[in-house]
Amino acid sequence: MSDYLLEMKTIVKEFSGVKALDGIDLKVRPGEVVGLCGENGAGKSTLMKVLSAVHPHGTWSGEIIWEGQPLEARTIRRTERAGIVIVHQELMLVPELSVAENIFLGREVASRGGVLDYEAMNAKASRLMADLKMSHVNVALPVSHYSGGILQLIEIAKALGKNAKLLILDEPTSALSQSETRTLLDLVRGLKDRNIACVYISHKLEEIEAICDTVAVIRDGQFIGQAPMAALTVDKIIHMMVGRELKEKYPREPHAIGEVVFDVRHVTCHDPINPDKKKVDDVSFTVRAGEILGIAGLVGAGRTEMASALFGHYKGPHSVDIHLDGRRIEVKTPQDAVSHGICMVPEDRKRHGIVPLLGIGQNITLAVLPRFARFGLIDEAAEFSVIGHEIDAMSIKTASPLLAITSLSGGNQQKAVVAKMLLPKPRVLILDEPTRGVDVGAKYEIYKLIYGLAKDGIAIVMMSSELPEVLGISDRVLVIGDGEVRGDFVNDGTLTQEKILTAALTKRRQAA
Repeated sequence: MSDYLLEMKTIVKEFSGVKALDGIDLKVRPGEVVGLCGENGAGKSTLMKVLSAVHPHGTWSGEIIWEGQPLEARTIRRTERAGIVIVHQELMLVPELSVAENIFLGREVASRGGVLDYEAMNAKASRLMADLKMSHVNVALPVSHYSGGILQLIEIAKALGKNAKLLILDEPTSALSQSETRTLLDLVRGLKDRNIACVYISHKLEEIEAICDTVAVIRDGQFIGQAPMAALTVDKIIHMMVGRELKEKYPREPHAIGEVVFDVRHVTCHDPINPDKKKVDDVSFTVRAGEILGIAGLVGAGRTEMASALFGHYKGPHSVDIHLDGRRIEVKTPQDAVSHGICMVPEDRKRHGIVPLLGIGQNITLAVLPRFARFGLIDEAAEFSVIGHEIDAMSIKTASPLLAITSLSGGNQQKAVVAKMLLPKPRVLILDEPTRGVDVGAKYEIYKLIYGLAKDGIAIVMMSSELPEVLGISDRVLVIGDGEVRGDFVNDGTLTQEKILTAALTKRRQAA
């Protein structure tokens, strides 16, 4: 009898003649947490799609051994019956349905007459949520009532309701706060106690180090190795992932800072549902040419709402006074913002950054499409020339610019969104969580790009939930808390995470 719950042997998967996986091996023991690491586009998600039959047996070569027997699954339902359940990076919940209805979607509990037994489903869903220490969640309410962290745990409850023996978590904390992340990591530790194995995919190597028993690394579709975490360090994992040492995670480069370019005054945003509540309360700041302004704050501080207002995208009542190069401008729509030279890479790439039905190239040129118009027609030769240049410049990994942008990994999608927002040649670039869901190698490339843009005199506003990132690349840090400015610090080498957090948690003194 094998010691392993799962063995994947020499897995090969091709797309249009291009090998996405080229001889990958993976082993998982019962109750073991295996970290699966690799750069964006390395093949991690593809390998898990092979395992979970998103790519069914017959579309790839190699062998999967499950509980000592060959597994030749041609449907997702077959792998789930075997006990292999995947929780995708993009949540697969129906907002209008209740928590219980989502948990049992496709496996509804019915009475003898064929009528759905909501009482039984709610009771079972409540037990599952209690197991996850989430008893306070009302399983009868629509999932739209809950935040990202709770939604992630609902997805896991849904998976456990399928009697999972192996749970695959793909970037489970990419949209979670620090406290929500701690809850999820404790949950994974609890799964080990129940002998449920886990494949944990994450670019956050501190999580891999904290929770994983072994680590497997893939690079460019090839298997680099699998070793106990006790024999590895974060630096060793990075070296395996990128094939080179990253001496400095934040490649600070000298750049000149000029005069004030972007002068923002009195940003105020009201909650779209409850207009009496302010999400952003009278925030003002300036950014100079070539300056990188990092904006830090806890989850819910109002950073994203402020960015949306500056870009003309905020849906609720709001007001803002913007001066660009000393001249007051009106920004009521994203088109207004881009026309004035204010471009933005949004926090939610899937909802606001890409058009899923369009190709990679079409997404890149979307913001400057009129540039290629000739007598009512698109000059495709000129457009494709620009697309090719941007794909090369951003090192976007793709077989063809004609492929749907959803065929790219998350990091390569992010690079395409950045390329789209650079084509209008911005004076101001707003980056909201620019490296969310991006691996260490791609992060390094994005940081170097940011410094290159600063050298060109572009004023950069960068929001990030990762304080080391804010400190690593910002010239100045603006701290937001409960929608108000709580600190404005020059990042001169003495600024610390503790000082930023203290500012974020300290309420502004009210005038007497």
